Amino acid sequence: MLLVERRIGLLFAFFLGLILLAGLRSLQLGTLKGGMLTKAAASQQTADTVVPAHRGTIVDRKGVELAVSEAADDISATPYLVPDKGKAAKQLAPLLGTDEATVLKKLSDACCFVYLGRRVPGDQADKIRKLDIPGIDLAPGQRRAYPGDYLASQVLGWVNMAGNGASGLEYSLDKVLHGTDGERRVVRDGVGEDVKVDTLKAAKPGAAVELSLDSKIQDKVEGVLKGVGETYRPKGATAIVTNPQTGEILALANWPRINANDPSAAPTSALQNRAVGITYEPGSTFKAVTVAGALEDGKVTPDTSFNLPPQIVVADRTIKNAEDRGWATMTTRQILAQSDNVGAITIGQRLGKARFDYYVRKFGFGTPTGTDLPGEERGIVPTLEQYSGSSMGNLPIGQGEAVTPMQIAQFYGAIADGGILKTPHLVRRIDGKLVNHMKSRRVMKASTAAALRDMLEGVLAPGGTASEVRIPGYQLAGKTGTANKIDPTTHEYSQSAYVASFVGFAPAKDPKLLISVMVDEPHGAIYGGSVAAPAFGKIAQFALSYEKIAPTVDATK
Repeated sequence: MLLVERRIGLLFAFFLGLILLAGLRSLQLGTLKGGMLTKAAASQQTADTVVPAHRGTIVDRKGVELAVSEAADDISATPYLVPDKGKAAKQLAPLLGTDEATVLKKLSDACCFVYLGRRVPGDQADKIRKLDIPGIDLAPGQRRAYPGDYLASQVLGWVNMAGNGASGLEYSLDKVLHGTDGERRVVRDGVGEDVKVDTLKAAKPGAAVELSLDSKIQDKVEGVLKGVGETYRPKGATAIVTNPQTGEILALANWPRINANDPSAAPTSALQNRAVGITYEPGSTFKAVTVAGALEDGKVTPDTSFNLPPQIVVADRTIKNAEDRGWATMTTRQILAQSDNVGAITIGQRLGKARFDYYVRKFGFGTPTGTDLPGEERGIVPTLEQYSGSSMGNLPIGQGEAVTPMQIAQFYGAIADGGILKTPHLVRRIDGKLVNHMKSRRVMKASTAAALRDMLEGVLAPGGTASEVRIPGYQLAGKTGTANKIDPTTHEYSQSAYVASFVGFAPAKDPKLLISVMVDEPHGAIYGGSVAAPAFGKIAQFALSYEKIAPTVDATK
């Protein structure tokens, strides 16, 4: 009996000890470590996630979508929660667009978190969601898509994996397009299933952007540049089409083209928007700058006559024309039409270096145009202090200074629009509201601009440097350019590397279109009249018809 009572006492003491231990443990967990454990539980059962704002759509002037955002998910895995990794890899691989071995390797990772796919399109993500594989998570998001693939790709740019604009308009307009991200809180149960979702902050979508680009004209320009690329195999090419009366850019194309949906597949050199991102010596297209300054100062008229030698000596340099000629009597308009080097230098000397420098800067060279495209270069214009004795032998004919294609287009736009220099621009409306681009200034008299338009008609007339380019029913005007590039090894002018260019407008008397074409290092032909001018003609013929611009002359004559 005594033995039984002793055993009962021991059992009672044992259980009492267990109760005391449990109480102490409860005190420890509930009081001493309660806050920490509560936070740990909350971190495992609740998660605050960012809800990406819907990125604004970019459309052309007629509402054609150029850049859109589509539903897309980031697919991740917690490997130790995936029960059958081999089966999961086999199911997921085709939906992720990768191979089974790659997925299996990620699922076999000892880490607690791994991305299996980023920005997976919504339809594919939905199929993954329906598989309901334990340990596989989907975070909603979006991906940027470009319906035109190659269309205006260097202009539009692209978005990086973080959803931020990385280049082009996507970069410069990122704050406008991005919107404001939202935030939500997800509460999960012990097995990881969502039981409650709360919106902490609603996402605010980005603004819709309408460009002045016209996708039809853009497509035509890119097709013409593609032909130039295939025929002359240049280092690169760019073309700009504007409405000179408003400064709106209707098309801006670069060659080689790139696919905006896969920019990593393109060579680095092709990613650049050449229209604003490169500088080059303009050659003879700059002769209009020289003549414009001389007209403004009353040093010449279109019919001023010059008795010109075969070549001209300026300091230690002897300059002649691309094709030898003897002594010739030429007017200002003939000098411009035939792109005579000796004549242009003679006019430049009559203007004088101080006034020449004044007009170069007044006409917008040496400073960015202020266009709404990122990465714009300012060009290179020497100061008067940097002029040498021979500077007025090369500067008036477009050597010794560097410009961007956009600067040349802007200057000729002033000639086309009665002497008013306008900022070329692409952004037309933001969320339906017109964007004010009223940055314009008079840089030459209306009479000077009219005289230049009249003289530049001669470039495309018989005897001009682009006489083979014509469009029935329309009078055209413009200027060719052929410039030697500097050899990076010898630092002298190359005899094999050239820039061929043409810039012109139509109709000549009342320009509605301005088209500039620049071809960098063409092969097989080098002259602006044979390489760039025909491209101008093809673009102009299409755009005049497409824009329903009425003929200005009798096509039968």
